[in-house]
Formats: sequence, structure tokens, C-alpha cells
Amino acid sequence: MSAKCVMVLGTTSGAGKSWLTTALCRYYARQGLKVAPFKAQNMSNNARVVAGRPQFSAGPPLGKLAPSEGSEVREATSVEAMFAGPPLGKLTPSGGSEVREATSVEAMSGGEIGSAQYFQALAARAVPDVRMNPLLLKPEKDTHSQVVLMGQVNAELSRMAWRGRSASVWPVVAQALDELRAENDVVVIEGAGSPAEINLKSCDIVNMRVALHANAACLLVTDIDRGGAFAHLYGTWAMLDEAERGLIKGFVLNKFRGDASLLAPGPQMLQDLTGVPTVATLPMWWQHGLPEEDGVFDMAPTFVASRAFGGTLPLARGEGAELARGGPSRRSTPLVVAIVAYPRISNLDEFQPLKNVPGVRLKWVRSPSELTGLAEADWIILPGSKNTSADLDWLRAQGLDQAIAAHAGRGGAVLGICGGLQMLGEALIDPHGIDGNGPGLGLLPLVTLFAEAKTVQHRQAAFAPVRGLWSSLSGIEVQGYEIHHGQTTHHSAMAAAGNIAYAVMPEGLAWQNAAGNVLGLYLHGLFEDPRVLQALFGATTPTLDSVFEGLADYIAQHFQPDVLQSLIAAR
Repeated sequence: MSAKCVMVLGTTSGAGKSWLTTALCRYYARQGLKVAPFKAQNMSNNARVVAGRPQFSAGPPLGKLAPSEGSEVREATSVEAMFAGPPLGKLTPSGGSEVREATSVEAMSGGEIGSAQYFQALAARAVPDVRMNPLLLKPEKDTHSQVVLMGQVNAELSRMAWRGRSASVWPVVAQALDELRAENDVVVIEGAGSPAEINLKSCDIVNMRVALHANAACLLVTDIDRGGAFAHLYGTWAMLDEAERGLIKGFVLNKFRGDASLLAPGPQMLQDLTGVPTVATLPMWWQHGLPEEDGVFDMAPTFVASRAFGGTLPLARGEGAELARGGPSRRSTPLVVAIVAYPRISNLDEFQPLKNVPGVRLKWVRSPSELTGLAEADWIILPGSKNTSADLDWLRAQGLDQAIAAHAGRGGAVLGICGGLQMLGEALIDPHGIDGNGPGLGLLPLVTLFAEAKTVQHRQAAFAPVRGLWSSLSGIEVQGYEIHHGQTTHHSAMAAAGNIAYAVMPEGLAWQNAAGNVLGLYLHGLFEDPRVLQALFGATTPTLDSVFEGLADYIAQHFQPDVLQSLIAAR
């Protein structure tokens, strides 16, 4: 098997490459093709835990998942079932070596990839693995990133100068792509930034070097809402080498608002200049339901409660007794969730389900005025951080530490996730120079000690009895993932004095204060679990599978007939 490769390039960052790649993955998968996504290098602090390079042959993408050589199979009824369903059964490594038992997705955990490629894999009905994003750069400072190669942190590459990395990593990138091509019918490849960044061309490992290696049929997408779309398309095309231009099969105008007939004669003039047709004009679609990758999303809910869920609305701080029972209640105002957007925020994509819960309003805050101005704010969430100590310093510089403390002192709900949990404690101790020392916010009597080894794994755990505002989570078993260096435990002196945090998950995964309004946990993905949404809000949200189907329907409707099929035709 040698896959046909389709590649999505963009004139700029934010042009729409990620979501279009996701849509193409589902579009081709719906035709019964075996599909995999690929992005050679992603720069993002939004990452997911996935399988390492598989040692066994994968079965069909959905339906019966049949490992090689006829071993035990199970039925998969949805994309989510591949990760949250029954045991994976007996998996036979390719080559007929010893059969091993895989009892959960945790057994296949191998490392980190960018969240975008994780969702693209699910859209493709494929099991995500590290080859789909062999190089992940996680920015820690403006001039430094942690380098993750094939799912694992690589300290040597992290210390290496940007331009010096390409020679070291290209063989790994090329091998990962070639393996995916050998195992699939179609590989949908996402570029990064713009392929016309001529200052980086000599060390390119993510755009045209990949396109030429894979002989990919390329789409070049631009954000027409920014203005200058035709110039962006022509200028990008013009700065490519002749062989690279030959791979560009179509231009895509994304985020168009207005009467498409007014674009004429622009597309034809552009084709006369380049020989490349404009194959799609995609109308602006504000809320397609796919989690954002590179920036915070707006705070408006996607679904109106009265239409989607019979008018059931979530609960506010003033209705704590109802919230503790997890029962829904009607209210005239939305529940406001304020998420602190510090500079090194990570894994923000896990909050997309909150955006889709009826009656919940998300607000991203960066200053005390934004936070204290929300007199009706019910929750404050401290999300993950790629540099916890630096983001804590930023919080204090903004005065947000005092605003958060005041909110908690009034009995308001505060939730810290991963780095946010670490911030809630008394101190950060860093003997290895991983993150930095510093005092915490002092809302939980805990101490975090940073370790050289990074915890990267899937986890499944149940909440113990939980107090106060979060009590509706009691007993719920949730699935999620951990990505962190620090290990958190009691502050020994405070514990000796009787001031303790209550462990509400095993192995230090979650902690709560005595009053019951402050909760911190290491587990990412809490709001992606429908049981949690039902307990906290009495509501459910659309499944990821329905989002992927909507994306595929959208491009099928707006691309010119037969274009998408022509991209995978024999060349």
C-alpha cells in the first residue's frame, strides 16, 4: 500500500489549515479509505497523550477492530469507543511475535503530539500515534521551546539552535511519513505557517520539503476575511520554486462573508496568472465545534439551551445545594466561567465542551478589571501552563492573584488543572531547573516538587467523596491524560498544624480545600467526559463524531464537484 497524499498549505498562520485538514480526514474516511493525518512539525502548547509507534498491525478504522492474524476483536460503535470503550482485546504484533494483552488505551501510551493531529486522527477513524506529529515544539519562553521528538522530550534538541535541528530531525520525520504512507490509502498532511517563508526555506522540514517528498497534491488556503487574499495567494505561489508550484492544485478562499459573485473576476484573473484554479470559497463558519489550537476562542455558547436541550440551564454559586446534587435548574442568566489566559497557557482545547454547554458563558480574562468586572462570575479556572512559575509571576504582575484570592474568600468556585493545580499550592520547588522556584497562591496547603522525568500518560480514576460546590463529582469515574513535570503533595508543616488538603482522587491526582470551593487536579480532559457534564450541568454536548461529520459535509458542499476526488487520483 502506498498512500496518496493531500497537503493543506496556508498563506499565513490561522488561515484554516488545521480544521480543513480535519475535514478532509473525515471526508476521505467516509469513503471507506484508510486515512491518517500528518504534520511534520507543530508548535503548540496544546498536546495530547497518544500511542507510540505501533508494534502491531492496526485493524479497520471502525466497526470490528481486527488485529492482525485473526486474534480477538471487539466492536467499536463510534470514534470515542476506540478510547473509552471495552478492552482492546489481544493485539498481535506485526511479524507474528508474542501476543500481548492491551487492557486500555493507557497500555498503548507512547508520548505527546499536537492536539490538532490528535483530533485529525479521530476524524480519520484512526488510532492516534506519535508518527502523525513526529516533532512538537512547546514554547516555554519567547526564544525557547521544549522539543518533543516522536512523543518524547529530547533535551539535546531542546538546547540546539533552531536552524541546526533540521538535519538531525529530517530523517525521523521522513521515516514517520513513509511508514504512514505504507500503511494507509490516504495521508492528509498539514503544513505550518506559510511555505513562502524564504528566511526558513533552507531548514524547512514541514512545508514544501514534505510536499516534494510525498509528491502531495496541495491546496493553498487563505483567510479572505483579513483582506488581501488574492495578493496572499499569488505572492505565496510566486515565491515557490517551479517544481513546488507544480504541486499546488487549487486555491481555497476561507472565511468569506457576503455575496460570492462579487469575487469575480478575481479567481479567473488569478488562474490566468498562475494556472491554478480557485476550487472552493468557504463561507465564514464561526462555531464549527472543533477545539481551537492556537488561541483562545470566543465566549459565546454554540447552542441555545431552549432549542438544543429543552431550556435546561446550569447552576450558579447561589444555587450550591442544587449544584451539589448535580440536578439541573432553570435560571434567567448564564453561568459565567472565567478562564485565566496567561501567556504560556496550555491545553486550552479541553474547554471546548464548556463552550457547547447550554447556558454557560466562557470569559477569557487577563487582568483584574476583567475579572472583578464580572460581578456575576461563578467559576474561575486556572488552566494548564507550559511554564508555571513564569505564569505565576505574570499573575502577580497583573494583580490577578489578589482577585482570585478574593473570589475564593467569598466562597466562589476555583478550579486548577495541571499547572493550575500547582499554582493553587503554597510553593513550587525546582531543584533541577525545570520550571523555576516560587511561592504559590496559597489556596491549597500543597507543595509541588519538579522532577526531571516528565509524566505523560492516560489515566482513568474515580473521584472520592467531594465536598461543597463540587460534590456532584463524587464517585464519578473519569478518563483523561497527564502531561506534567511536577509532583504535588501536602505541605508538611501545614499538615502537622492540622491544615490539610483533601485528596479526592488516588495517587495525588486531585485535591480540595476544607471549605469545598477550591479544587485542583492533574487530569486533563475533565469536561470532555459526558458524565462530568451531566453531573455538573445536567446537560450533554454534541459528540466529536458529529462535529467531524459536519466538517466533512461542509467541504463536500462548498468545494467544486470532483475536486476532492481528483486530489487522490493517480498522478
